[in-house]
Amino acid sequence: MKKAIVVGSGAGGATMAKELQGPFEVTVIEAGREFRPCSRDIGGVAKWKKFGLLFDEREISLLFPAMRILKTKDMVLVRGRGHGGTTTISAGNAVELDGRFKALGIDLDEEFEAIRREIPISVDHEKHWRPVTRRLFEICRGLGLSPRPIPKMGDYARCRHCGRCVLGCPSGVKWDSRRYLDSALANGATLSSGSLVTRLVIENGTARGVEFRSGGRKKFLSADLVLLAAGGLGTPLILERSGIPCEPRLFVDPVLCVAAEWTGTGLDREVSMPFVVEKEGFIISPYFDYLSFFFNRKWSYPPGNIMSLMIKLADRSEGSITSRGVRKILYPEDKAKLEEGVALCRNILSRLGIPEDKTFLGTINAGHPGGMVPLTDRESVSFHHSALPENVYVTDASLFPYSPGKPPILTIIAMAKRVGRICRERFA
Repeated sequence: MKKAIVVGSGAGGATMAKELQGPFEVTVIEAGREFRPCSRDIGGVAKWKKFGLLFDEREISLLFPAMRILKTKDMVLVRGRGHGGTTTISAGNAVELDGRFKALGIDLDEEFEAIRREIPISVDHEKHWRPVTRRLFEICRGLGLSPRPIPKMGDYARCRHCGRCVLGCPSGVKWDSRRYLDSALANGATLSSGSLVTRLVIENGTARGVEFRSGGRKKFLSADLVLLAAGGLGTPLILERSGIPCEPRLFVDPVLCVAAEWTGTGLDREVSMPFVVEKEGFIISPYFDYLSFFFNRKWSYPPGNIMSLMIKLADRSEGSITSRGVRKILYPEDKAKLEEGVALCRNILSRLGIPEDKTFLGTINAGHPGGMVPLTDRESVSFHHSALPENVYVTDASLFPYSPGKPPILTIIAMAKRVGRICRERFA
């Protein structure tokens, strides 16, 4: 049986492992280890901030090892590290982002339908919204903003509304890619945790396997097929070290929250991103931003007394990550869209009774990197970038040809399913 290596266990990697185990002998190589939800008391952590012990967002890994931070001049970049990748610290949103893919001749309808058969997707969380969430929804409707509940992946009829979606759902309500990973392992796949892939080993234009570090030692694992799903920041680094250039088209989907004190709002105990308002170039959704709460001095109120609206931006696809660091800034058009979003959020909050001068901003952070191995119409059938060896595929958001400005997990899973089918047909 042919051997396949899957690098990463997030949305793309776990999907590939599930799709290929059986026709292939699959080994998943994951840089992180077993995921554990954040169990810290939020009020207790707030005291650390009060005494000046929390002053740099990179300290979050001391509180929550699954969340890792990179910083640029303009923003904080967030990524997950551990079994399940970033899906474990996501809001669990199920959004189909195939509009621009269809413009390239890529139709993922069959894959989305398969996902709906495998993963429970619903808006059941709407039944349990807090009063302030319903009031915000009606305000947005009254302003003609056409809000709609966001479909979630998981069994939200059991949701306890603890507000910890992005800190790792403690009750197992939210679906994350560990479900697919467990399925692959039960079918015979192998998992190597705490192993960081550094580069592809390429001979005569073909990948013979990967080099990785584990337990402080350099190791090599051979394979007939390599699937890179290390994320929009991890995959480009592996390719660079392998002598394969990526395109400087990094996007990150920046997030900025507009907040205010609002006694008893309880947004910190609401499901993350319960509904969405879509505008040209950005979306708005209620969202409690833990990074801002932990590290931004303006967020000095008790968590239950902070009202917050998120702006998620489709940023300019220009930037890069290399062994020298991350190059990513907010361009004038990005800043203009953020300013438009801030004005709209303040208008919404004013209808709630919060004066504009009582609002404050959060820290700009971003957790949807991708775009450095973008698909074009030439790859609409093969899903294989021309710069890669024939037996190497990318199956994460690096394939996105644009910044979606919306949650990408469902679409990454759909793309990985398509790549899985292609690999079975070509190599198995």
